[in-house]
Amino acid sequence: MNTIGKTHGTLSAIRRTEMNGLEFVQGLVDGTVPLNTMAQTLGYDVTEAVSGRVVVTAEPGGIHLNPAGTVHGGLAATLLDSCMGLALQTTLEKGAGQTTLEFKISLLRPITPETGLIEAEGIVLSRGRRIGTAEGRLTDGKGRLLAHGTTTCMIFPN
Repeated sequence: MNTIGKTHGTLSAIRRTEMNGLEFVQGLVDGTVPLNTMAQTLGYDVTEAVSGRVVVTAEPGGIHLNPAGTVHGGLAATLLDSCMGLALQTTLEKGAGQTTLEFKISLLRPITPETGLIEAEGIVLSRGRRIGTAEGRLTDGKGRLLAHGTTTCMIFPN
């Protein structure tokens, strides 16, 4: 994972209204828009974005471990919440926003630092005027499914 040249922080409300959702998320990918500080804390990156699809990656390490020595489920939850919400964000018009109303995940395999790079892919299932849904899949470098989830997001029109 390469976040060299990327910054972390927030974008001004005025700047956000100047971009549609796809432009915003593509800015996260190419580094012209700062990643959020949660990405900095957990060490994840937004690596791909097209309309209705986003990929978020992370390399699990010692900072992600739970007391049992495996990666805390919160990392998988964060990656899935991020990729699903951002996938929906890519479908929004200038000035519109969205927020997660609820999400559900299922953890299928243990994740450890030895798992290596993991990839969360979010894909929009439905996009209405006020509500959108998406699904996410978290896989390892061998394509094995580690976790999956769904989300429902509220859309705030411009």
